[in-house]
Formats: sequence, C-alpha cells, structure tokens
Amino acid sequence: MSIVDIKVWGEYACFTRPEFKVERVSYPVITPSAARGILEAIYWKPQIYYHIRRIGILREGSQWSLLRNELSSRQSTRGKPKTIDEDRQQRTSLILTNVAYRIQAWIVLRNGETNIGKHLDTFRRRAESGQYFHKPYLGCREFAACFEWLGDKSKDDKKYLPDENLNRDIGTMLYDTAYIKDENYFKKHPEDQLEFIRHEKTNEDEPKHTEVKGYAKRFFFNAEVKNGWLVEKDKDSLPVSIHNEIMNLEV
Repeated sequence: MSIVDIKVWGEYACFTRPEFKVERVSYPVITPSAARGILEAIYWKPQIYYHIRRIGILREGSQWSLLRNELSSRQSTRGKPKTIDEDRQQRTSLILTNVAYRIQAWIVLRNGETNIGKHLDTFRRRAESGQYFHKPYLGCREFAACFEWLGDKSKDDKKYLPDENLNRDIGTMLYDTAYIKDENYFKKHPEDQLEFIRHEKTNEDEPKHTEVKGYAKRFFFNAEVKNGWLVEKDKDSLPVSIHNEIMNLEV
C-alpha cells in the first residue's frame, strides 16, 4: 500500500443522500465513494483500488437551492429513444457551493499485481500535470472538479490543512457501494438484478472485461468531522472494516 494526497475544489457539488427518492439533497461534505471516484477519474487500472483513509474539509462551502430539468425515467440502449419534451421533469436540488477538500488514500493492489511503485508514480505525474482519464466531478458530472497534487507539500503549510476547530456530527453517511457477482441471487431477486462489467488483469497486454450478473450493496457508517477531517465517529480515520468487506465481496 502507498499514499496519494491531493486537493480538490470546485464551484458546485452535490453528494446526494440516497434516502431521498425524488429531490436531490447533498450531504454537507464529500462522501468516501465520491472521493474514490475523483481518484479513479485521474488514474484507473483494474489491478488497483483506492482505499480512502481521511478527507480534510479545506472549505466547507454553503448550501444553495437549484431548480433544473431532468429526465423522469431512466435511459437505456435497449429501449426506445426518449424525447426530452415528453419526459422532462423539474426537480429541486439542495447543493453545495465553493467547496474544497483534501483526499488521502492508499493504493491497494489486486488481480495479482505486485508493482505498486509504478502506479503511485503514474498517479503523481498525472496529477501534477493535470491529466485525467475523464474529467473529475464533485458528485454530479456537471459539477467539474479541479485538483492539485499535495504529496510533496509541507505538512505545516496551513493552506493545505483543514480548520482544526471545525467539528460537526454528520450522522449516517454512505461509505461506498459493492458490486457483487452472484448469478443465483440475480435469478432469485429480479427487483435487485444488476448487470455490470468486471475488469480483470490477466497479464500486461491482455486486460479482461467480462459482463457479469449480480447485485449492488450499499454500505453506511456513522460519520463526523473531527478537527477538520471526515472520519468514523470516535475514530481518527474512515472505517477499515467496511473497506475490507467490500474487497472480499468483489473478489
């Protein structure tokens, strides 16, 4: 395992609470799953996984209510094309504005990979030069994120440290989602059926991409902001046990 350390910021953000069915209501700070998505947008390979350890709140931002047009039903390549004029719905979103975070994560090897140095070096070079696999975003794709590598920054530079006086109880928060291959569950539970692509690294030149059947499982934890860092309540980091369970389920 090895550490990556970046700063991300943006004008708008929305880390949607899954308990709200229609209107989008954002958590007050970024979720670990959204943080992992930002790292994967910068550099992703099937033989690595990002384990988010801590998230620093550099700028908490403020809440803002936004009314926008959305499709009322899900699009599909297998169904008929949808016309926006016939399927438009106006929905209110409670989003965040002017936010900034510091993300610290471990690179965890999987799929038989043994060389962690090349992945850490590649991530650093891409982050320093502003390269990415796809544009990172803060919760929703239309809310683009800027980023900066912090691995070589001074630990004493207050510009990159969260406010140690910032403390707040977040409560139950989404940690991440596991995508589990299980054809028996897929057949028995049509309400939870999910088909997704499983990426595996067989050798240096032949990555394997397989469509599998299974289901998705969300994981939640009791969160708080402690001295400016998002952590598990009464702990100094985000929950390791949930990360380990997700890794085991996705094997």
